[in-house]
Amino acid sequence: MILTPLIALVLTAVPTLAQLDPTTAATVLIGTWSSGAENVVTGPNFANPANESFHYPKTTGISYSFSSSGFYEIARYRFVSNGTVPQCITGVLNWAHGNYTLQPNGSITMVPFNDGFQQIQDPCAAQSNFVENYNDTELYQMWQIFQDPVQGYKLHLFQFDGSPLAPQFQVSTTPNMLPTQLLRNTSSGSVPNVGAGLTAQAAIAVENSAHRRWSRGGTMGAVTVVFGAGLATLLL
Repeated sequence: MILTPLIALVLTAVPTLAQLDPTTAATVLIGTWSSGAENVVTGPNFANPANESFHYPKTTGISYSFSSSGFYEIARYRFVSNGTVPQCITGVLNWAHGNYTLQPNGSITMVPFNDGFQQIQDPCAAQSNFVENYNDTELYQMWQIFQDPVQGYKLHLFQFDGSPLAPQFQVSTTPNMLPTQLLRNTSSGSVPNVGAGLTAQAAIAVENSAHRRWSRGGTMGAVTVVFGAGLATLLL
């Protein structure tokens, strides 16, 4: 794609990440976001911390919610393939919530309440279906919000290593979240692990499984781009 002089001018006007204002950024991030078919959505219809169970969505996906008071919630349902043994596909349902901070350099840090959990289903493992605690502090290197006349607002999150998550569409401007407080006690009583976000490897990592439990059960038009708190409109 060759940039027209107008687009090039707008891009140069976008502030660098080091100059972004986290306070302004929060106003456009607030709400609930969901990827793909939007079947995975945070809130009571995804996870039940009281009995460590999940309501299975129709399709896989991710969903993030952010409140104006600094709380977040994450819902994730993913399959992890095994290239060596194709029939051994691992399913991971993951839920966590806590406090987020928009950093001056454009990154986001998320610190959990220490009551998160995930269910892992691996037909080829010794334990094919179990639940374990998930309390990793997560770092997102950068985030962007796009808007176009057809798709509406779309959130792009980039993990600690710069790899992008699936784009998420805004399903609600009001965050759909469970109560923003500790919702269950963990047997470990430990502080949250400092991690770098859920990856295919982290989801099934042995070091995170000390407390396992058997389971119970592209448009033409005007596009607005938000870089952290930087805002620009591109005419494509």
